[in-house]
Amino acid sequence: MFLRKLSMAATALALAGPGTEKAFALDEVTYGTNWLAQAEHGGFYQAVADGTYEKYGLKVTIVQGGPQAANSALLISGKIDFYMGGTLGGFDAVKNGIPIVNVAAIFQKDPQILMAHPDQGIETFDDLAKLDTLFMGKDGYVTYFEWMKARGTGFRDEQYKPYQFNPAPFLADPKSGQQGYLTSEPYEIENQAGWTPKVFLLADEGFAPYSTMITTQKSLVEENPDLVQRFVDASIVGWYNYLYGDNAAANELIKTDNPEMTDGQIAYSIEKMKEYGIIESGAALEMGIGCMTDERYKSFFESMVGIGLLDASLDYEQSYTTDFVCKKTGTDVKS
Repeated sequence: MFLRKLSMAATALALAGPGTEKAFALDEVTYGTNWLAQAEHGGFYQAVADGTYEKYGLKVTIVQGGPQAANSALLISGKIDFYMGGTLGGFDAVKNGIPIVNVAAIFQKDPQILMAHPDQGIETFDDLAKLDTLFMGKDGYVTYFEWMKARGTGFRDEQYKPYQFNPAPFLADPKSGQQGYLTSEPYEIENQAGWTPKVFLLADEGFAPYSTMITTQKSLVEENPDLVQRFVDASIVGWYNYLYGDNAAANELIKTDNPEMTDGQIAYSIEKMKEYGIIESGAALEMGIGCMTDERYKSFFESMVGIGLLDASLDYEQSYTTDFVCKKTGTDVKS
């Protein structure tokens, strides 16, 4: 079986602390991301680059996601140990009897946004209902667009057109809006068009799932919780170091995996993650990066039931565990 048991050597390493890692074998684990390498994955790359994973007795390989990647399927089949999952994906796994579980939420806010042209009188989120067209991916159309329509502010199916990950149709049509990531598409629009789009973060409007999670098989949680805890803790420390320390080496690793990534895009992404509290907001401000709460999960689940996206009978609590987070891990790095 691919998932590795905790070795006695790694236990000794964890007790011995920094500086002794080379004397012991490291537990080898893999973490699959959900897209091409970027600053939004920076804390994981940081923990590789600065040796944090090794200090926790781990040798971590990051498996980059992308258009042709199937990292979620690799997790389910046991070919990778951890995956960058999400709240809705966890609910779907429970619905389909897939034994995976979210153990940490690096992003307190999903960076999903909708954008509009700056000169069309779009001043509030619900003003987007005035637009003729909204370019969205299929996943967005069947999830957050259902939530938007349920607001009763005029959003309608006729607005939807498929987003092909090309901003040209949006740029050409001032009466349109487009989905995007807070940390990515607005930067590209500014570079291409020379103007700054109106940006609306869905998380700040009430669509509030956790995002950029650490997801693993339930069997690993049950059989080797120490390994899970060490990976979660080291990743959290990596994120604090990435946001507040020297992240140059991590950014070089990101650019090695994704040669199209630029220093300008990375800097913009980090700035926006901090500005909007993507990683540090809510419970994470006090209890540390990665924190998840039962109350937050319950609230989001009930909101999805309310719009008919989920059935109230779903045992959503099986999709996550708070056992590994909210312990103030790594907060001393920031202070």
